[in-house]
Amino acid sequence: MSKRAATQFIGWQVVAAAFVLAVFGWGVGFYGPPIYLHAVVQRTGWPLALVSTAVTWHFLVGACVVANLPALYRRFGLPLTTTLGAAALGAGAVGWAIAAAPWQLFAAAALSGIGWAHMSGAAVNAIVAPWFNRKRPAALSMAYNGASIGGVIFSPLWVVLIGQVGFGAAAIVVGVTMVLTIGVLARVIFARPPQDAPDDPPGVPLPGGSNGRADALPGRLLWRDRRFVTLAGGMALGLFAQIGLVAHLFSLLEPAFGSPGAGLAMGAATACAIVGRSLVGWLMRPDADRRFVACACYAVQIAGSLVLIAAAGQHIALLLTGVVLFGLGIGNATSLPPLIAQVEFAREDVQRVVSLIVAASQASYAFAPAAFGAIRALAPAPTSSGADAATTFFIAAAAIQLAAIAAFAAVRRRT
Repeated sequence: MSKRAATQFIGWQVVAAAFVLAVFGWGVGFYGPPIYLHAVVQRTGWPLALVSTAVTWHFLVGACVVANLPALYRRFGLPLTTTLGAAALGAGAVGWAIAAAPWQLFAAAALSGIGWAHMSGAAVNAIVAPWFNRKRPAALSMAYNGASIGGVIFSPLWVVLIGQVGFGAAAIVVGVTMVLTIGVLARVIFARPPQDAPDDPPGVPLPGGSNGRADALPGRLLWRDRRFVTLAGGMALGLFAQIGLVAHLFSLLEPAFGSPGAGLAMGAATACAIVGRSLVGWLMRPDADRRFVACACYAVQIAGSLVLIAAAGQHIALLLTGVVLFGLGIGNATSLPPLIAQVEFAREDVQRVVSLIVAASQASYAFAPAAFGAIRALAPAPTSSGADAATTFFIAAAAIQLAAIAAFAAVRRRT
């Protein structure tokens, strides 16, 4: 590639734009529902299980849309599809705030789920991956860090805005800002076609399957491949535990920290996710065993769950330590599986693999908020500190993440 062409490469601008998209996508569509859950229960007095099921419905609808994102991009184009998704997410958030009956709540959750799908991990990967090969771990790490920043900003911001101006006004302000910002980025950046990546010089092999060491797996062959099944299973299990815990973490921390403090604690967890994801993205060698790295990240999160159990719902230092340990692995749960796919599958299969594992994972973890809500409801009667119910809750999260480690470790890297 000539020096002139290299200076015109806008791949890193695309990464920056995807970063901003992830800030809004996760801040409104991922970290928002736990706050919505708490706000709706307080406003309406509806059962926790009912509102938790609405959160599940939000993610389940999103999973159906994620599976069809490639087709939507082909038919309508990425810029228009992304802008309409942002509009749906903003409108859905307003619907959560004003729902006066359960059916209205579920209608709002469907709309927000549609929007979340267009700004989730699959969308970020689809935007960034075509621009990078050898530097894809670093590029995706930077873009996905927008998800963590979204948690850092929006978890406390939602609490403050709702407290100051009310849920409805807060949702309108955030939604309008999001749609305008994403609309501009879609027109200026996302509309640009991918250029040849400067990190893919001719004649130099790429990592793993991308250099031809893996055979293509068309049609149903992919579903019979052990690498694909274990990758999809490990990602689904890990995110099931993670999202189930995150969906209820605010309400579990609120008795000890108060509402503002619980929001800040959740923001701290996502700040730690930036550290964990950045370290993996920049320090992981191209020939590293990426499945082993994923197992290590889940092991750190399991340690966090155990510390949260030891905190017994009242020891502030232990609660913060548990939140930090759990937060260190939050980001890598979404960014590592696409990188594993990059080195284990043929280049022509990678995008298909990523779309399918994300869709399968979201279809699975869509039930996590309701499942963990049922765990809380069926747990032993809590003490004055709520420690008994919390112990059952965190043990379940740790056990599911241990199963995720087993799935990732079921396929060893070939030498």
